[in-house]
Parts: sequence; C-alpha cells; structure tokens
Amino acid sequence: MPMLKRQNGPDLHYTVTDFTDPWSDRPYLFLQHGYGRRGQFWYQWVPLLARHYNIVCPDMRGQGLSSKDFEIATGFSLETLSDDVIAIADDLGAESFHYCGESIGGLTGLAVAGRYPDRVRTLVNVSGPVFISDGAKKGYSLGEASWPEAVRVLGPRTWLERTNASTRFPPDFSPDFLAWYTDTVEKTGTEVLAALAQFAIEADARPYLPKITAPVLCLYPQKGAIANNEQQDALKSLVRQLDLREVGTTYHMIQHIVPEECVKQVLSHIATYEKNHQ
Repeated sequence: MPMLKRQNGPDLHYTVTDFTDPWSDRPYLFLQHGYGRRGQFWYQWVPLLARHYNIVCPDMRGQGLSSKDFEIATGFSLETLSDDVIAIADDLGAESFHYCGESIGGLTGLAVAGRYPDRVRTLVNVSGPVFISDGAKKGYSLGEASWPEAVRVLGPRTWLERTNASTRFPPDFSPDFLAWYTDTVEKTGTEVLAALAQFAIEADARPYLPKITAPVLCLYPQKGAIANNEQQDALKSLVRQLDLREVGTTYHMIQHIVPEECVKQVLSHIATYEKNHQ
C-alpha cells in the first residue's frame, strides 16, 4: 500500500494489484474513483482486471488514506487532480498508462489525457461529466442555495441518503451495500465533500477535449442525470476518437450496478488499442 510523499502537494495513497503472468510486461491501468469515495470502491472490478493489467487504485487527495494537508477550500481543480495522477505514474516509473475514471474521476481523466496526451494510452470515462449541467446542480442542491451548501446544512449522511435514492442507485439495490457506501463516504468529512462539490460545479473539461490523442470510451447510463445529453454532445463535437456507449441502467453509479458489463467494455477498448499498436 504505497504512500507517495511529496513536498509540493499532499501525500497520496494508492494500491497496486498485479496478477498478470510474472514473465509478462503488462501496462498499468489506473482506476480513479469519484466524489467522496476511495480506491477501495473498485473492489468489484479489480479481480476481473488484475489478471490482464497492473491495476492502480489511487485515493484522490483528501479522501481515503491520502492526505488532507492542503488548502481544502481551493485545492481541488482539474489541474491539481490531473497532476496528482501523473505524480503517481512517475512514482511507479510508468511512462504511459491506461486510465479509467468514474464520475469526477472520469472528469479528471479528461484533463489528464488533454494535459498529458503522451502519457495516456487509452481513456475510459465511466459516468463522468464534462461539466456539471444546471439541472444536476439544482438536483444536488436539494432545495438549498447550492450543492456545497446542501452538504453543510443537511450533513453528509442525510445528503448522501437522499441523493443515493434520487440519482445514484435503483430502489431495489442492496441495502447492505448502500449502508456501507454511505458510512464510507461520510467519513470523507463535510468540508472535503463541500469543497469537492464546489470544484465539481465549477470544473469544465471542454478546453482539454480537443487535445486528447488517446482513444476515448465513454460508458454512460441511459438518460443519466449527471452524464446527460449535454455531456455527450460536448464529447461528440470535441473528441477526435470517441466510442460512446450506454449500459443497462438509468442510474449514475453504473460501475457498481453493472460492473461486469462495464469491465467487458473496458477490456475490449484496451485490447483494440493494443492490437493496433503491436
């Protein structure tokens, strides 16, 4: 469980899982979590992927075991978060890597691939926005002045329970999973969750999209509240190599709802790239 110590940024925790053939030289595949979560949330995916790639699961700054030793109110941006990814890749000695991010992790990936096009072999965006639409901002505000204000006024637990039910998970989803999800994300803390919400409503990856040279796979829910038609239109108009696919749910957290379906698409996407670069 490496911890990357840094002088000019928060310390970053990440895990590496490798069940590839010992004599092979398989590339790294980054799995970057989204809002308030941590690398542990990829537990459904890692067993399916680690036979094929060296799987890196970072804890985003301020979340999981990564440090909160930075200016939380202003320390989240597409630039800082994408630089954090590159810092971990450098720590691993990975000149290039595959990247898959979910939700805000997908949004971050668009900036990573746009700012560092020579480093990213393939990019997968799982339910990630390009920017947060006005409808999503209003939905996550839950009647308060803003999304960050809703987190502060209602408290993380109430805010999570209400938004879990409205956009993230279907009503018949496992109650044990939902309890674990809420318990774990709540530990991220009010101020980090509020700062992440402020980052999310201000972030816009559109300037980076034309700079992406990696083939991009976007996996989106059907009629998603966050990954909606506005996001798809921006991607279609600005990304040069785009494969946009909808999966079998209308809820946001597709990586947990249909994990096997998502993983199959990711493996196919990377395999196509590798075949073309042999």
